[in-house]
Amino acid sequence: MGVRTLCATTLLAALTAVVAATVRTGGDLGRPTALLYWYATAWALFAGAAWAVRRVPVRAAVTLILAGGIALCAAALSAPPRTSDDMYRYAWDGTVQAAGISPYAYPPDAPQLARLRDPWLFPARTECRAWDLHPVPGGCTHINRPSARTIYPPVAEGWFLLVHAVSPAGGRHKPLQLAGALLAVATTVALLLVRRRTGGDLRRVALWAWCPAVLFAAVNDAHVDTLGVLLTVAALGTATGTRRGALLGAAIAVKLLPVLSLPGALSGVLAQGLAPRAALRRTAGVLFAAVGVVVLVYLPYVLASGSAVLGYLPGYLREEGYESADIDRFALLRLVLPNQWAAPAAVALVALSAWYVLRRGDPQRPWHGALLVTGIALLLTSPGYYWYALLVVALVAMGGRGEWLTVTVASTVLYIADAFRWNHVQAVAYGSAALTVFAGALVRVRARGGGDRRPVGA
Repeated sequence: MGVRTLCATTLLAALTAVVAATVRTGGDLGRPTALLYWYATAWALFAGAAWAVRRVPVRAAVTLILAGGIALCAAALSAPPRTSDDMYRYAWDGTVQAAGISPYAYPPDAPQLARLRDPWLFPARTECRAWDLHPVPGGCTHINRPSARTIYPPVAEGWFLLVHAVSPAGGRHKPLQLAGALLAVATTVALLLVRRRTGGDLRRVALWAWCPAVLFAAVNDAHVDTLGVLLTVAALGTATGTRRGALLGAAIAVKLLPVLSLPGALSGVLAQGLAPRAALRRTAGVLFAAVGVVVLVYLPYVLASGSAVLGYLPGYLREEGYESADIDRFALLRLVLPNQWAAPAAVALVALSAWYVLRRGDPQRPWHGALLVTGIALLLTSPGYYWYALLVVALVAMGGRGEWLTVTVASTVLYIADAFRWNHVQAVAYGSAALTVFAGALVRVRARGGGDRRPVGA
């Protein structure tokens, strides 16, 4: 084993040990103090390992990426979810569907569903003091917002039902965590295939396979966002035309965020010199397929539940501060604009970035444009849930610029800071990420003598 390979392996082993320690003893949302130090250590080791593997021979690096990714997933699986209780809603929605009931029909605390409650999800306690316990009539539940109907789109609901169907009795949290690990590893394999197909450096896939955000959010907390990421990677990296649109439509029907990848999927469609008829045909093929898939997967649930398929989405948007009068969102824009202008300005800037990708994007590397639009949208909306940035991690691993990973770091910092009830972190975290992205683009432009005309996410 060469020195460089040994160095990368040592750092990877240390990262695996830290991930295991973090999920087993490193605190949770009820005890967030330790999380700060464990997360910081994990990110530092990840940065070192990802840097070291760049010097490892490709064949050895691919083996290390796959083996290391699997080992890290195993470490993340060694304890129940530590920082999110969303997974319990997944398990409940799977149970409800298996009973032949639409998951959008009733909230978890509805008396119509009382017969489906089990002691794991609905422990009989007089006090609900744990961070992942919420009061309901007659006891507690691990399901957050138990009085609200589910928010998840149909493809996600189909995934919950599938995991429920193959889960053994008494599996509790473990089947969903194993499913998250399977999706994380499948995404690693998909990224390797895309990089090989496009002639890219396979070692870059370590940025996904070893990323702490993937291990904690996708595996330990089992967030379904990873399914949307996998479908988006397949769409941008292996498909064209209607097939690309269909895959993106399925990704959007997991979580809505992959809709920001649509401009990337159509990169350069408005470029000068492209025949209007060809541009129209290409655009229609992607958009009609995407919309068609979304409509088809929603149709059975609409027939069963009507407008209730929106679930808690309107309430969630209000709660999370995406209305223009709320100071919890659009933190960077609020530094320079009146509060009421922040939301319209964010929409305009995201639309401008999408137009730029459609006009100047590289159709051979659609992930560049997808990263630009997605990254800008996350910077401007400044979400506090770091699993939203899993798509950014995958797009960086596909070939996007590494400085965009600071968006994932910023959302992680904000998530932990919120547990501490720290103030004024949002603008600092996302502002630092924005400055890093801008500095990276500026350095590359200057290094090329100002001749780089590609998107800043490229």
